Amino acid sequence: MQWVRKPVASGANDAPLTESTWVTPGEELCEEAGFLRGHGTFVKDGMLVAAVAGVVERVNDSLRMQWVRKPVASGANDAPLTESTWVTPGEELCEEAGFLRGHGTFVKDGMLVAAVAGVVERVNKLVSVRPYKTRYAGEVGDVVVCRIMDVGAKRWKVDVNARQKGILLLSSINLPGGEQRRRTAEDQLNMRQFYVEHDVLSAEVQTFFADGAMSLHTRSLKYGKLCCGTLVTVAPSLVRRAKQHFHAFEFGVAVIFGMNGYVWVGPATEPAAADPKAMDVDGATESAPVDVPLHVRERVCRVRNALVLLDSLYLPVAATTVQSLYELSVEANVSAWEMLLPENSLSLAEKLRTSGQLGAARRVHGDE
Repeated sequence: MQWVRKPVASGANDAPLTESTWVTPGEELCEEAGFLRGHGTFVKDGMLVAAVAGVVERVNDSLRMQWVRKPVASGANDAPLTESTWVTPGEELCEEAGFLRGHGTFVKDGMLVAAVAGVVERVNKLVSVRPYKTRYAGEVGDVVVCRIMDVGAKRWKVDVNARQKGILLLSSINLPGGEQRRRTAEDQLNMRQFYVEHDVLSAEVQTFFADGAMSLHTRSLKYGKLCCGTLVTVAPSLVRRAKQHFHAFEFGVAVIFGMNGYVWVGPATEPAAADPKAMDVDGATESAPVDVPLHVRERVCRVRNALVLLDSLYLPVAATTVQSLYELSVEANVSAWEMLLPENSLSLAEKLRTSGQLGAARRVHGDE
């Protein structure tokens, strides 16, 4: 999402508050006196202020916000068709001549038109629109966080936030102690000793079946069952692809950024020495319940609220943006539970924008 919007006049009751007025979060609309506060607005210092980015709607003396996007320049081949261009359904992107139609677009009167709301992507002459609200499609090699939904014959069905349930085969996990052998009928009977319903685990996309379902595997020491943490759901399109999706912050919190929009947040633990007798199903040291100190729980909650804030404001979800929001909230002396209040969230988002971390996150995404 681009944070640069066309400013409007403010500070007077006769400001042009019509459906053609575009505003950004934190922008003053008018004085509170003489107007009623509607959806998407709040009061600050006697002024009605926008809480979301969108279009101002005025019904008599009531003001509210409409969740739509500002149109971009169209009708020319030199339109700014980049990853920072947001479009809405029906917006003209460019002339059809000289470009190829990609996903999320269609042709009308010789123009390429957006069929969905999202971000314009251009690869050479191929123009497509990646929708913001969409299910996870998946690619081979993606790191995902998923939840066991059903235990079947030689396989587990898992929720990966996709159109279909993912499949974790019995042959795609490590046996206790890291033993390498063929799976037997006894292993099938003991499948519930490995994973049961509602277990949360990290895995990797291995391949796709003919019907489009994902096949996952956990044949690595870094994958397996997760405990002592919380699961946060964000939009999959906001998660930035990185070289390492397992990140341990310096303040003692570990985060797994799943490409499917499921992010796991928990306390960082020191790796223990490998003992074959204490290995769990995935070959890793078995995680016993531990008493997490209160200050560590507060840090986990702060990171969790940083992720929710990034998702609500359509900002990139990456290690750099999460760490920046964490540090900014600490510097501003904002407690974890106060981070999601409208006045605090907008202030933190503006500081994050001015810090330059959003551009760094986009560059990392583009390089990879």
